[in-house]
Amino acid sequence: MTGSPAVVQVVRLPHHDGLPLPARATAGAAGYDVCSADTEFVLHPLERRLVRTGLALAIPPGFEAQLRPRSGLAVRHGVTLPNAPATIDSDYRGELMIGLINLGSESIPITRGMRIAQLVFQRVEEVLLQPVEVLPESARGAGGFGSTGS
Repeated sequence: MTGSPAVVQVVRLPHHDGLPLPARATAGAAGYDVCSADTEFVLHPLERRLVRTGLALAIPPGFEAQLRPRSGLAVRHGVTLPNAPATIDSDYRGELMIGLINLGSESIPITRGMRIAQLVFQRVEEVLLQPVEVLPESARGAGGFGSTGS
């Protein structure tokens, strides 16, 4: 890592009491594990639910946070995020909420303090969209899904 890391300010809301801040499981992990701050509930097959984290963030300008599924929950139980990756913009200051969906065949208990998603911080480049009549040529051209091979 070069330079100083970006600083993300975090407010713990009252229902986050006693829970850890998001943290990386290993030094090489890209994502910060985020816990549920809700009381225990059961997520039934094909059920979607918005889960409270008890956290509010101030993401610096030029960055976004992405919520991503935890691979263990997704592979073992089919629990994932219906809008993965979910984007949290730098100007949002409300509670971080995580949409979960159970794509598995069995109901899964989601407990308070359970790690339910990963938070990944990314730089965001500002671009200028320039209307043109014709796009420059490329080797791929307009080839869509599957056009570069299997």
